[in-house]
Amino acid sequence: MPRLERRWFCRNIEDAIGNTPLLDLTGTLSIRNGSRLLAKLEFLNPGGSVKDRPALYILRDALRSGLLGPGKTVIDASSGNMALSMTMISTSLGYGVKLVLPRNVSSEKIGLLRLLGAELVLTDPIEGIDGAIRVARSIVEADPKSYFYANQYDNPSNLRAHYETTGPEIISQTEGRVTHLVAGVGTSGTLMGAGRRLREYNPSVKLVEVQPDSPLHGIEGLKHMSSSIRPQIYDPGFADHLIGVPTEEAIRHARLLASRCGVLAGISGGANVAAALRVAADNPGSVVVTVIPDGSARYLDILMR
Repeated sequence: MPRLERRWFCRNIEDAIGNTPLLDLTGTLSIRNGSRLLAKLEFLNPGGSVKDRPALYILRDALRSGLLGPGKTVIDASSGNMALSMTMISTSLGYGVKLVLPRNVSSEKIGLLRLLGAELVLTDPIEGIDGAIRVARSIVEADPKSYFYANQYDNPSNLRAHYETTGPEIISQTEGRVTHLVAGVGTSGTLMGAGRRLREYNPSVKLVEVQPDSPLHGIEGLKHMSSSIRPQIYDPGFADHLIGVPTEEAIRHARLLASRCGVLAGISGGANVAAALRVAADNPGSVVVTVIPDGSARYLDILMR
């Protein structure tokens, strides 16, 4: 049998996570003031989203510490993407998964989770992700020995994943020229982790936080922080600027990315690009990096209306 060079293949699904490309949207989005807008295509991770990065760190750290071991089931609350990443990696590692999700999570995500074999607990959509968090906590409290609670919203491994991978990748891919990072906050791991790494590299880098503009919104994965359970890893004073994006604007920009740029972005990616366009317009000559957290295939029922 011929010898195969390891550099040509991955030993497992975890090895395929990260090192996603930056796509230059400057020309296709008609930015003409000398700024550049670059989008990190996180939907090219094997699990289809940015959540592959923190899921991998959370599970590996739990295995190293002994919090996750034989006989335990991984459990967490999620609006969908972390659920998929956690299930994908847990399955690869040989662990079962129970996920608590709001009932209005997209049908595409629910289908993928069932395909991966996850046990699902669906909660009241009116209570959103906060309701799912409360249910997940109650399940763990009732039987703590049976579960490893990944707790993505409070787990420092989430932030560290982006500090050690996303941030350095952005620095390398922009040759250190990045001037602004624009990122939505759900757990806030991307902004807090990658942003901290960028500031250490260059203290003049500006960090722009993106949130839905109201408590009642339709941008899965993002939190309106002032009206939500606040993640412990989130620092409300960390970003230099905060931009609120309406759901309709996020959807419009997700559709624009598809029709004009050929980029199949999800709704949170549309929100990030909408905010990043404002930042690029207000800062001529800047190098603005934003994140496309997941792809449009998970929101077709919304984007095709």
